[in-house]
Amino acid sequence: MARLFDAYIIADWTAAESKKLGENSVWIGVAKRDVRFRLYSETHNVATRAEGEALIAALLADHRRRGDRVLLGFDFNLGYPAGTAARLKLDGTPWSAMWKFVAANVVDKADNTNNRYQVAAKMNRLMTDAAWPLWGAPAKQTQRWLTATKPTEGHGQIPEFRATELAAKTGRLQPKSVWQMHGAGAVGGQTLVGIAAVRRLLEAQGPSAAVWPFGTGWRKLEAVDVEPLSTLVVEVWPSLFPTTVEPGEFKDQAQVRTTAEALAALDETGKLSAAFGPPKDATPELIAQVETEEGWILGV
Repeated sequence: MARLFDAYIIADWTAAESKKLGENSVWIGVAKRDVRFRLYSETHNVATRAEGEALIAALLADHRRRGDRVLLGFDFNLGYPAGTAARLKLDGTPWSAMWKFVAANVVDKADNTNNRYQVAAKMNRLMTDAAWPLWGAPAKQTQRWLTATKPTEGHGQIPEFRATELAAKTGRLQPKSVWQMHGAGAVGGQTLVGIAAVRRLLEAQGPSAAVWPFGTGWRKLEAVDVEPLSTLVVEVWPSLFPTTVEPGEFKDQAQVRTTAEALAALDETGKLSAAFGPPKDATPELIAQVETEEGWILGV
């Protein structure tokens, strides 16, 4: 059975506002094959998102020159809960409109300083004219439209989770809401700075890159579907895959390595193809919601 991809790159992003290496910084794991087609992996750690973006661009360019197809995974939301784009009064396909809005508003400088809290406050102002649904900020970043703690108002009026997070919830796995901007495990901030980075990377790749499931449909992907592509971008959640931290490894480092290796193993056995499709009980309404707005976590 033919493999869909030749290399697997997994990026663990961060919303940090200062340069940082080690734990809770940008880690990039790569699983690829040597000249004898044996799989091996390597990890990279960079101090800023700008360095991470440049490294990913260089890796993609290198694989593209060799004619390789790359599966590129990021550990933050590629979509927002259903209805977000409508509340922001954005025109066009919801996921694409959200990406355009984020890219137009997020300022992420080379030294990692960024305006994610200001963007969150603006989103709240436009969506509800109150301090919700986005919440969480250091005391110095709080304001009328963004609070330090989770607000009680508006509960249930806007979905807290996407369908994929609800599907991923188990006793062991408890996803965080994209509305949480600050605090342990928060993904709201890195989603904002991350989407802006992914959009730039995709634009540089041109038509040879696509993002799943928005650009491919939420369906089983065969070799013929990915053949025209050099890069397919997906959303991953490393906690879905068993992680063994080797001696001397950071946890984030181990997670990007083992996630890349796990996806490579699925591809080797022909099981990755089906992972791109919906569960058997998915309704047409859910499929449309996932394909046009919310996205899905690969492996859920």
